[in-house]
Amino acid sequence: MLCLCRCHNHQYGIAVIRIGFKELAQAARDILLPLRCLACGTYLQGSRKISFCDDCVQDIRRIREPFCTVCGRPFDKAAGESHLCGTCLGNGWYFKRARAVVQYQGAIAEAVRSFKYNGRMHGITTFAALTQEYFLHHPRPQPELILPVPLHPRRLRQRGFNQALILGRQLFPGDRDKIDPHILARQKQTLSQTGLSGIERRRNVRNAFNLRQPAKITNKRILLVDDVFTTGATVNECARILMKNKAAEIEVFTFARARAGP
Repeated sequence: MLCLCRCHNHQYGIAVIRIGFKELAQAARDILLPLRCLACGTYLQGSRKISFCDDCVQDIRRIREPFCTVCGRPFDKAAGESHLCGTCLGNGWYFKRARAVVQYQGAIAEAVRSFKYNGRMHGITTFAALTQEYFLHHPRPQPELILPVPLHPRRLRQRGFNQALILGRQLFPGDRDKIDPHILARQKQTLSQTGLSGIERRRNVRNAFNLRQPAKITNKRILLVDDVFTTGATVNECARILMKNKAAEIEVFTFARARAGP
C-alpha cells in the first residue's frame, strides 16, 4: 500500500510538472515563432500592436455609440443617440452599467476562444491595444476595487489560469494595485454557459458565488471584469452578491460583448 501511495504521489507530481512545462512551452512558442494572425493563422509581416491580418482586422466591430446606456448593447447607427434597450427598460440589473470594447463575432470570437480555451497568451497584447483605443473615445472606469469574475477551483486547475484575472491586469495596467482575485469566489461548479438560454444561464449561476472577505467591499465602487458579456447572467449574479454585502456601486467591463444581448 505504501508503494502504491508513493507511486500515486509521484504520478501527481509528474502531472503538475507537465502542466508547468506545457505553459512554458506555449509561452516560448508565442515569443519565438513568427507572429500569426490571431484568427486565421496567417503569418504577419513586421511588428504591430494588433495581431490580425489585413482581412481579419476588417472583421472587427469596435463598440461605439449608440449603445444601451445600461447594458452596453450596441445599436445600429440609425438608432440615433445612445438610449436604454428594450431589455433594460424592463430589467433590474444589480450593476449600474456594463461596457465592452468589441463585438464577440468572427475574428474576435476566434481570438478570445483561442486565448480562453487553448491558452494562447500572445493575444493579450492585442486585446490591451484595442482597449486603449476604446478609452480614447469613452471614459475609463474609476473604481476603488477591480474584481475578476472567478472560476471554480476545479475549472481553474483544469485551465491553469483565470482569463478574467489576466484580462484585468492587462486592460488596466495602471490599476493593478486595485485588482483583488481573493474577495469574490465561485462556490458552485456550474455547467458551461455556452448553448444555454438566458433563463437557463440565470438558473445555472444562481448562488454560484460568495465573498471570502466581505468587509473589503463595504461602500466601495467596484469594477467587475470578465472576457465576454453574453446575457449578463454571470456578472449580474456577482453584482447581486456584492450589493447584498453593501458595495456602493458596481460597473462591469468585458473585452467583448455578444450583440444579441440579454
